[in-house]
Amino acid sequence: MKWDPRVQECIPALTTGPDLRRTKLNLADTFRQADQIAAVHGDTPGETLALLEWLLGLIYASEQFPETTDEWQEWVQEREPLDAVAAWIENHTGCWDLFDSEQPLGQNPVLLPHLDTHGVGPAQLFMERVGDYNQFFDHHHLHHPQPVPADSAWRAMLVQHAFAIGMRGKLKATAMNLPGTFTNLGTNRLAPRLRIIARPAWDGATLGDLLRVNTAPWPQEAPGPLNLTWDQDSPGRRDFSRPGPRQTRTPQGPADLHTVLGRSIALRPARLEDGSPGVDRVLVGAGETLDPLPGAYVDDAVTYTGPGGVKRLLGPSATRDLWRESEALYAAVAERDKGTDLYGRIALLSGRRIHLWAVGLLSTQGKPITWVSDEFPYVPGRETSLRRAAEQGSAICEYAARALYIAADTAREIAYANARPDDKKKQVARFNGEPEMWAGAADLFHVLLDQVVDGENVVDAVAEFGHAVRALTIDCLNGRLTSLAGGGTGLQARVTAQSRLQRLLDHTTAPTQLKESAA
Repeated sequence: MKWDPRVQECIPALTTGPDLRRTKLNLADTFRQADQIAAVHGDTPGETLALLEWLLGLIYASEQFPETTDEWQEWVQEREPLDAVAAWIENHTGCWDLFDSEQPLGQNPVLLPHLDTHGVGPAQLFMERVGDYNQFFDHHHLHHPQPVPADSAWRAMLVQHAFAIGMRGKLKATAMNLPGTFTNLGTNRLAPRLRIIARPAWDGATLGDLLRVNTAPWPQEAPGPLNLTWDQDSPGRRDFSRPGPRQTRTPQGPADLHTVLGRSIALRPARLEDGSPGVDRVLVGAGETLDPLPGAYVDDAVTYTGPGGVKRLLGPSATRDLWRESEALYAAVAERDKGTDLYGRIALLSGRRIHLWAVGLLSTQGKPITWVSDEFPYVPGRETSLRRAAEQGSAICEYAARALYIAADTAREIAYANARPDDKKKQVARFNGEPEMWAGAADLFHVLLDQVVDGENVVDAVAEFGHAVRALTIDCLNGRLTSLAGGGTGLQARVTAQSRLQRLLDHTTAPTQLKESAA
């Protein structure tokens, strides 16, 4: 069985044409029609982004990329055709076959002989289904032989290479006569941080525009190899031939970087009921581990100052939505302290609206939890205003959240006058409207950013935002207090908590925009 993504329909749904029809295309046609395609949509944000990473790798591998910032600016503004990338794909002699016995696309052929004995069902390939590599959420499902379509397996494999997290796998290397650390699963390059894609949002913007904007200039002639399969002879690539510390390497260029094989994978072909190619058995083990990447390879990364003044890469958080971290993103846009990074380049696109799309994989204790993603508007020239709006908007919400907690604790003290100390947390949670406030403030915050990017005065926009958050905060507390009895202690707790919240929102330390006088 053969499956070649150059000729098979392998790309996720593409929004094409003025009527926004959705279809699937192969790789070559995707580049050839890039400026007739509005967008690409995978099943998850991670799948969409992993596919964009692959497409960027092909642009570099075909050597159809700008070498300087000036070339990049012209490349974007003149909409350099991507037909040459399509021609390169069609003429490239490397193996594109997902099921080739010697050079399977994106996989490690050393593992193929072990598929029948040690392979499991295709669920392990999909990070959103498997939970983690050690304790699967459903062992029956893990071994379930129901095959998945080959194109879905291919895209899931791209996600694994880019986002898979560090953990120990289910299989032992010794079971397959591999002396190396096959089960020592390293964290792949995009898993620990947010990946930022600059998405053109001007009228008529296409997939081609998105790819051009995010193709960073590369001043060197050689973009590095395109990783079509696991090449044991590649310098620095793990060969599982010896135990001990895992081997690490630095990518040789952007083509290498965007197609790094972050997992060692093998797929067994099968036929679906309709006769089309599928995958019914997989092996997923340790892949390539990269050295710390130089700045040229992470020019979209957003940093923040952590404990002890240490600079850290901004990543997804289980306790803070992405919009609450947008001030760090806008700080990167405004400061542009890394030279000709992504934010320095998009600042050259005068008058062009761009959305900064942030994607990350939220995980805890080696288990993937969910994909997180959000978009933040940007127009060159509004950097400082957007940063001020984000900072002030976040400060308003943080204060409102703290006020809600104090008001909830006030209600608790009256409603549960003789409660045990161990019960305090649960009792406060009953009256605490913070979750509803944060959920409602998200939409208000994005409206604030849209107003600022459209040219509205920052002071006026933030004042309107503060007024809306004040009303939201009061409603959130009142909603939680409705569970109290209508008289006696219940009435006293409700009235006292409401009064406490009003005083906090009008306190001298409260943000001006939250106060009744400002409204």
